[in-house]
Amino acid sequence: MSEGPLFESLEGLRGTGKSTIAPLLAQARGAIVVPTVPASFQALRQQVDMRENVEARMCFYLSALFTAADEIQRHLNAGTSVVVESYFARCLATHRALGARLDVTLPAHLPQPTTYQLACTEDERQRRLLERDKSISPWDVLSEVVPDRITRAYARFPMRRIDTTGLAPGQVVDAILATDTEGARRGDAKPVGAHPHVLPSVPGLGDGARSR
Repeated sequence: MSEGPLFESLEGLRGTGKSTIAPLLAQARGAIVVPTVPASFQALRQQVDMRENVEARMCFYLSALFTAADEIQRHLNAGTSVVVESYFARCLATHRALGARLDVTLPAHLPQPTTYQLACTEDERQRRLLERDKSISPWDVLSEVVPDRITRAYARFPMRRIDTTGLAPGQVVDAILATDTEGARRGDAKPVGAHPHVLPSVPGLGDGARSR
């Protein structure tokens, strides 16, 4: 393993295992999990999720991520490894797939993670979603209308794919641990979103689907 703190992010569609794997990976790494929507944002998050403006929602989550990035950087500077359950890639990919038209260029100084894209078969993903005991926002429902668009938007980010189909959580963590961690240290990865056109426009949603 590379010397120095690691910064790792889990990405993927709903139901692929991000929230389950993040604390297990952190435990295996001796890392901490940093919420990318800080506690101070949670009350407003509920209000934003009930609105219909996709650009407003995107800006809210970007603000939360920038705030979390400051905390992540402090931990990395102190020598503590960090795991997050999604980072800027999810925000940009999901909102673009949902119809956002904002052009976003992220500053190069942001802490850059090694990113693992968790994936599984669609049948297994739907089964996991049915078994979840989590509140569902209107945006969660809408994201299930365009999972292919989200996946295509994700493809524009450098990520290491981990197939979780049929695997127990511990086996998924083992698969991640078996990958090369070169570049997972602070500052080693190529900045995500450094190019203003990293996410070109995606066709709008179909009739009747919400985009604002």
